[in-house]
Amino acid sequence: MRISELAERCGIPLPTVKYYLREGLLMPGVATSVTSATYDDRHVRRLGLVRALAAQGLPLEKIKTVVDLVDNPRDDLFVELGHAIAALPPYVEDSAGPDYPRARRLLEHLGQIYDPRFAAVAQLEHALAALEAAGLRMDDRRIDAYGRHVRAIAELDLELLPTHSREATVEAAVLGTALYEPVLTAMRRLAHQHLAARMFGSGELPTTGADPAPNDDQEQQ
Repeated sequence: MRISELAERCGIPLPTVKYYLREGLLMPGVATSVTSATYDDRHVRRLGLVRALAAQGLPLEKIKTVVDLVDNPRDDLFVELGHAIAALPPYVEDSAGPDYPRARRLLEHLGQIYDPRFAAVAQLEHALAALEAAGLRMDDRRIDAYGRHVRAIAELDLELLPTHSREATVEAAVLGTALYEPVLTAMRRLAHQHLAARMFGSGELPTTGADPAPNDDQEQQ
């Protein structure tokens, strides 16, 4: 397909597709002349990846990191996945030094690997520090419950990860992390709502933004 057809199929403005092409986010097509080229389903998938990452707020340089990992696979898939996930938000300033004591204690409690080179360790450290600053804490009961359920989710994610190609594995890991995490957050909040309605209220949601119905006295005025 021509680049205009590619843009139309993906629902992306043509100037944006050309920009992605110039920046190296989209691989070149097969040249058919000096000024034209053809594109295929690989380009459609790549634009889907770039658009999804951009929608999650990733800056251009982070998207380039992911694309480079997909296009230029390393020898170690585990290390490659770590670099790809590190390109995803939240981004934290690495001001805690070479060690992250809060994250280390939590991971050791769960019997999990503690590797300070993994970006999520710094993210966990900052999140735990924010809890402490707010006067909250992660006690063992909460750690055990969170750890048990999160591990089950992670096991399912890895079980469903495509393995037919390195490119597909990295793409699925990055997109899965970026796009499923908001689903988990929303489902947790809705579970809170469901349980709180049963525990504390009638189960009916309060109306918001609507004018209250007038009473009899107001109607007579």
